[in-house]
Amino acid sequence: MPLVVMGVSGSGKSTVAAALAGALDGIYLDADDFHPPANVAKMTAGVPLTDEDRMPWLEVVGETVVAQTARGRLVVVACSALRRHYRDALRAAAGDLFFVQLDGTPELLAERLGARADHFMPAALLRSQLDTLEPLDADERGVIVSVDQPVEHIVAVVRKRWAAGAGL
Repeated sequence: MPLVVMGVSGSGKSTVAAALAGALDGIYLDADDFHPPANVAKMTAGVPLTDEDRMPWLEVVGETVVAQTARGRLVVVACSALRRHYRDALRAAAGDLFFVQLDGTPELLAERLGARADHFMPAALLRSQLDTLEPLDADERGVIVSVDQPVEHIVAVVRKRWAAGAGL
């Protein structure tokens, strides 16, 4: 079952997803790589994306998960997936998914964003993302993990929960 590592900017989605892919002998995908240039331009300018911006992007991400899964690969994708209907859109495109929500305090997330120099997402959009975030619902397959732990600990917790949730 593919995994989607989700959360706001600065939560460590890319780092955790890449570590999980390595630990599970899977393939790592960063959903940011699938944004069209217009989305990147908006975010770079500090303009939050709309649902109209996000839905085609989420469809492409879901289709890519399906294509890689069809090749026999376990996919681990880093994707914000902040709202339930975004996660529903991913499930509609890709089927059953296991979500890993990375959770951190606004202060920790802002500190992490301030330390990044090579990303198009400005720290000014953190508040917008936190306001948008809808935590995983009880009926969604997944786990919520605090990012105040070392990556190795997060990976171990997720592996255990994923194996149980995926029926492995």
